[in-house]
Amino acid sequence: MDLIKIIARFVDGRIMKGYVHDFLPNKPRFHMYPPDTQAPQQAIEVAIDDLKAVYFVRDFGGNPKYKERKKFLDGEKPPQGRKVEVSFKDGEVMAGTTLGYDPHRSGFFIFPVDPQGNNLRVFAVTKSVAKVRFV
Repeated sequence: MDLIKIIARFVDGRIMKGYVHDFLPNKPRFHMYPPDTQAPQQAIEVAIDDLKAVYFVRDFGGNPKYKERKKFLDGEKPPQGRKVEVSFKDGEVMAGTTLGYDPHRSGFFIFPVDPQGNNLRVFAVTKSVAKVRFV
């Protein structure tokens, strides 16, 4: 089983770091394993409805010295999908691309504009999004 590093951000402000192997965007729940274990008995069930977003990351700590690019460069062509700017209800704004935004689904993936940043992709939970703007 391949485990993937994620950081789950909850609508109440909590943050949980761990591994996941059963995340599917159309499922209401998935299981997380704490960073220090991969034992099945340690799995924590997480409900999508409780989340703001799921960040699929390179590293749990990131690089605090790295200044992530938040905008597209003039004339930059995205590698995939449509350019989008997503504003969350908590004030966070994320720029990137998406392949399948549908406001009637529970969420959608965003591929951040900066390919060198810590976030590989982000699953934004629709009910936590204030605005989606195609750019």
